[in-house]
Amino acid sequence: MSQDLIDELKNLLIEGLRLEEISPGDIDPDAPLFGAGLGLDSIDALEIGVMLDRVYGVKIASGDERNPRIFASLKALAEFAATNRGK
Repeated sequence: MSQDLIDELKNLLIEGLRLEEISPGDIDPDAPLFGAGLGLDSIDALEIGVMLDRVYGVKIASGDERNPRIFASLKALAEFAATNRGK
């Protein structure tokens, strides 16, 4: 997983989720995406899943037991995307 992918995902989240008051530098790759971190919610998780499928061909099923790990942080999301890209 590369820093380029993390940077791409930062921009994708900001644009796709319309996080207008956040810049890429504000997003800590190790911070939680939900709750105390970026403060995202379950609707945001669905939108992220759609964006990852559209941009990277990465499929995330809503009932996947790995979802808490996949969505734990931007870094975890990037690792999952890098491993499953185009499968």
